[in-house]
Amino acid sequence: MEHFVIKGGKPLSGSVRVQGAKNAALPILAATVLTEGVHEISDVPDLTDIAAMCSILEALGAKIKRTGTTIQVDTYSIQNTHIPDELMSQMRSSIFLMGPLLARLQQVSVTRPGGCAIGSRPIDIHLKGLARLGATIIEDDGVIHCSTSQLTGTEVQLDFPSVGATENVMMAAVLAEGQTIITNAAREPEIIDLQNFLNKMGAKIQGAGSSVILIKGVKKLKPVSHQIIPDRIVAGTLVAAVGATAGEAILEHVIPEHLSSVLGHLKRTGLQIEAEPGRLWVRGPARLKALEHVMTEPYPGFPTDMQPQMLTLLSLAEGTSRLTEKIFESRLKHVRELVRMGADLQVNSHMVIIHGVSKLSGTHVSATDLRAGAALAMAGLAAEGTTILSGVKHIDRGYAQLEKVFRQLGGEISRKETDSP
Repeated sequence: MEHFVIKGGKPLSGSVRVQGAKNAALPILAATVLTEGVHEISDVPDLTDIAAMCSILEALGAKIKRTGTTIQVDTYSIQNTHIPDELMSQMRSSIFLMGPLLARLQQVSVTRPGGCAIGSRPIDIHLKGLARLGATIIEDDGVIHCSTSQLTGTEVQLDFPSVGATENVMMAAVLAEGQTIITNAAREPEIIDLQNFLNKMGAKIQGAGSSVILIKGVKKLKPVSHQIIPDRIVAGTLVAAVGATAGEAILEHVIPEHLSSVLGHLKRTGLQIEAEPGRLWVRGPARLKALEHVMTEPYPGFPTDMQPQMLTLLSLAEGTSRLTEKIFESRLKHVRELVRMGADLQVNSHMVIIHGVSKLSGTHVSATDLRAGAALAMAGLAAEGTTILSGVKHIDRGYAQLEKVFRQLGGEISRKETDSP
C-alpha cells in the first residue's frame, strides 16, 4: 500500500503534456480482438486499468508487448472466450470484451465486473443491446454466457446513453450481417476515437459523437496502428488544480473542444483560460468565485468524472455554490474527506451546498475512488500544511504517476510506502 505526502500552499506553474485517454484506450484495446493480426496502439497511459486489460487479453491468448506508451497486441492466437473472474473483478471496463468476442468467436462468458464503488452501474443495458443483435444470453451461478450463430444488424435503442454499452454494441455490430442503428447513443469523444480506429480496420461506421450511430456490417477487418486521443478528464483535473492553487500553467497535448463544458464552468469561477489547437494556457485568480449551480450530465454536459475536482475548487470559492450529482448515486464519498480539511459542505440527497472557505488545511484523508483521489490530491496542493493521502491505488487506475505530473508543475508531492499495521 502507498500514500501521497503533499505539502500545500504553493501555486502550480510550468508546462506539462497530458497523457492519452484511458477511456479511449480501454475499448480500443478490446477492439483489437475483432481480427487476427498485430495492432500497434500508441499514447497508451501506464495505468493499472490498462495493465488489467492487457492481462485479460493475454488470458484470452493474445501476446502483448509494451514499449513506453506504445502497446503491440498480437491477436492471432485468441481462442479462449472465458474471461477469468479474478480479472473481471479488477476492472469494470473488462465488459468491453463481450462485443468483440461475440463478433469474432460467437461466444463469451463473463462474471459481473468490478471497478470504483461510486454507485449502481448495471450491465443489463449492454446485455440488452447484444441480445438485440442476436446473442442468446444465459446467466448461471453468477456467470453470464453469451452465444450466437450469427449476429444480425438491427435497431438498438439504449435506455440510457451509456458510453460502455454504446461501444460494446458498436464493436459487436461491425461484423454483424446487415445494418445496425444505435439510437440514444452516448456522444463522448472517446466513442469517436473508437469509431476512427474501427474504420481504419475496415469497418463502416458513421455518426459517432451524435445520438444516432449507423454501422454497416463487414465480413473482415484488418489490424492497424492508432494513436489514442488526449485524456480530457486528466486535462480538466490539471486545469482545476492550477486554479485551486492560484497558479499559471500550459497544458500540451489537449483537444480543447472535448472540454467545452468543463472550461466554461471553470472560466466562470474566475480562471483565465486561453485555448489554441493542442494546448491550453491557464491562470488561477487570487480568489475563486462561487457558481450558482453545477449539475453533472451525459456528454456534452458537465462530466461526472470532473465532479469531485469541481467540488474541491468551489470549496475555495468566495460565496455559496450548489453542485448536484445526477449520474451516480454514491459519488459523494469525498465530501467527508474535504470536510476533514476544513471545507464547509452540506449534503442534501444528491446535492452539495458549498460555502466557500478562504483556505483548506492539510490532514490525513483517504481516496474512496479514482476521481475523488485526484480531487483530494488537488485539495492537498491548495491547502496549508501537509496532507497525507491514502488509497493511491485508486488514483493509479486513471492517472499515470500523478505525483510526477504535479511535481513537474512545482507541486511538493511524493509517493511513500505505507507501513503495515
